[in-house]
Amino acid sequence: MSGERMAVGGKRNTAGDYWPFLVVLAAISIAFAAILWPYFTAILWAVIVAILFEPSYRRLLGFIPGRRNSAALLTLLLILTVVILPAVLLAAALVNEAAIVYQRIQSGAIDPERILVAFQSGIPAWLSDALDRLGIGNLAAAKDMFGGGAAAGVRAVLGQALSIGQGVFDLFVKLMVMLYLAFFLIRDGETIQQRVRAAIPLQTDHLQLLVERFIVVVRATIKGSIVVAILQGLIGGIVLWALGIEAALLWGVLMGAASLLPAVGTGLVWVPMALYLFLSGSIWQGIVLVVCGLFVIGMVDNVVRPVLVGRETRIPDYVVLITTLGGLQIFGLHGIVIGPVIAAMFIAVWDIAATMRTQASA
Repeated sequence: MSGERMAVGGKRNTAGDYWPFLVVLAAISIAFAAILWPYFTAILWAVIVAILFEPSYRRLLGFIPGRRNSAALLTLLLILTVVILPAVLLAAALVNEAAIVYQRIQSGAIDPERILVAFQSGIPAWLSDALDRLGIGNLAAAKDMFGGGAAAGVRAVLGQALSIGQGVFDLFVKLMVMLYLAFFLIRDGETIQQRVRAAIPLQTDHLQLLVERFIVVVRATIKGSIVVAILQGLIGGIVLWALGIEAALLWGVLMGAASLLPAVGTGLVWVPMALYLFLSGSIWQGIVLVVCGLFVIGMVDNVVRPVLVGRETRIPDYVVLITTLGGLQIFGLHGIVIGPVIAAMFIAVWDIAATMRTQASA
């Protein structure tokens, strides 16, 4: 009957009576989201982990059919072994190396002023004149600039040190929440998907397209970006270590992080470093770094990414760049995944809208 709905218990509710319920539904949903917001990143990574390791869960379930709890627990053990433990060890090594570099700067073993002098003495006359005209070729000004940056860096480090205990505790709690939630998402993922699809007021084919696009983009972002970043950072770190560059691990991690940015990539790290090597007289080291940067580190993206992802799933590079930077600005490191995922959802929704408009006008 038009304009009416049957309510529980056989009573009739008009369409106008349905709006107050929608208001209540929206208010409770917003309140629920506000409660979950402090653990948004833990929930996000639980969903990502469940999507990435769902094929592994299916394979394990094939070996032990009917034992879903055991298969999900074994999947969590796999996640701990191949993801979380290596990440913790890398973070510990990185913090240790950063502390060593800081101590060497404090003790004078690494002298930024001497590095600046060597750099300035190696600059060609035409470049030195150009820098002077721009007002950035003065050594004293460079020292003041470095000193201000160092002071700001020390203040930031001290500020982080004051809250390190709380930060570690929060990280541990969120990690436990992520693993706990991931267990149920891995074990009951299919059932949860069905309930979500039944609740969301979208046509089945549209909802199916959005879900598939979400899963594809998450896997593409992790496999195509994070794995490539790890490979490029690893290769870059090994090359720098072989060339005798100090803090090779630190520079390798920075190189891996820079590889997440399309267009600039790892060149953001190795190009200035190669330039410094040339200007400081380490010619052959600079040549080796340039060759490895162009033909080894740089080619990883062109060779590995298509194999892992496939070109049909890729978002345009300019969209990835802008959304990654925006995601980093809003969500921190988690924005590396959140930005491109939101971009993919945006593109998918507008594709659906264009299709619906075309069908309506046909």
